[in-house]
Amino acid sequence: MKLAVPRETSPGETRVAATPESVKKFKGLGLDVVIEAGAGTAAHFADADYAAAGATIAPDAKAALADADIVLKVRGPKGTEVQLLKKNAVVAALLAPYGDRDVLQALASHGASAFAMEFIPRISRAQAMDVLSSQANLAGYKAVIDAAATFGRAMPMMMTAAGTIAPARVLVMGVGVAGLQAIATAKRLGAIVSATDVRPATKEQVESLGGTFVAVMDDEFKNAQTSGGYAKEMSQEYQAKQAALIAETIKKQDIIITTALIPGRKVPILVSEEMIKTMKPGSVIVDLAAEAGGNTPMTKANEVTTAHGVTIMGYTNLPGRLAVDSSALYARNLFNFVSLIVDKKTGQLAIDWNDEIVKGALVAKDGELVHPALKG
Repeated sequence: MKLAVPRETSPGETRVAATPESVKKFKGLGLDVVIEAGAGTAAHFADADYAAAGATIAPDAKAALADADIVLKVRGPKGTEVQLLKKNAVVAALLAPYGDRDVLQALASHGASAFAMEFIPRISRAQAMDVLSSQANLAGYKAVIDAAATFGRAMPMMMTAAGTIAPARVLVMGVGVAGLQAIATAKRLGAIVSATDVRPATKEQVESLGGTFVAVMDDEFKNAQTSGGYAKEMSQEYQAKQAALIAETIKKQDIIITTALIPGRKVPILVSEEMIKTMKPGSVIVDLAAEAGGNTPMTKANEVTTAHGVTIMGYTNLPGRLAVDSSALYARNLFNFVSLIVDKKTGQLAIDWNDEIVKGALVAKDGELVHPALKG
């Protein structure tokens, strides 16, 4: 059975869906692996290394995809790529299911069984396949590194004969996987770190990493989380008090990392233009939600801009700025997923369509879009 990894065609995408390490593992499953020439170049994986791991190097996408039973990508196949797929091929990639509906429909119409890796259920059995976490972890780290490189001052406190340099102040807005890594990275660099989130349970996580949690700590906040771990909607009175606290906190910050993404919904504005105006000249905002519209009204996707003396970084693919590590983690996520749908004895597809992980990630099958989130 053939597994193919073509080159990425999306502009600026530096990651690759397989590494020489994962090729060896796929070979161990009994799969024939074909890599399109140059697929790993941007992530510094040479064709010769893939070949040494047991892969066949195809000259172009057509040759790579011909008769491929399984196709792995970072971004979903687009345009003519879809037409090159074998009927009933299994495709696994980051398919941006809420945004790239045309791609999903094209895959469905072509007869592909398409799996959106973003939809992998967040259950313990699927942790090793959790692409969102593996990539967000690196994004949170890189956000702080990029901010530190742009910020015109040192991050840690420095005591010199000429005087003391005060440490930078970093505020992380949103304490998910990316936010937690941003907190940890900023602390390692010596910054004074604070963080805010709408979920009370995150307070302990922030403090365990040495950060200060910023929230109006009244009775309403303490009960602002459901038994399932989701945030409850807060009263208008509480929202006003929290907004005032955040506005005062932002005035004192040197670097702000915003991380609020809500799948399928417009991302919230966390830092208004009025708040940006109160920040110190030379401050930096890294907006991890830039691709989805941004957590500030001044964010421009794929651009680094300046507004009211504040640098706003709107990179849309921070994991791609660490292509070697992000590819390695993504490739392992994909290998673990493929291991679930391939019979280890025969090396053939053996998909349990009732498996919780399979059902959770499946978006297209038998010519139709099948995921509940995409219907209607």
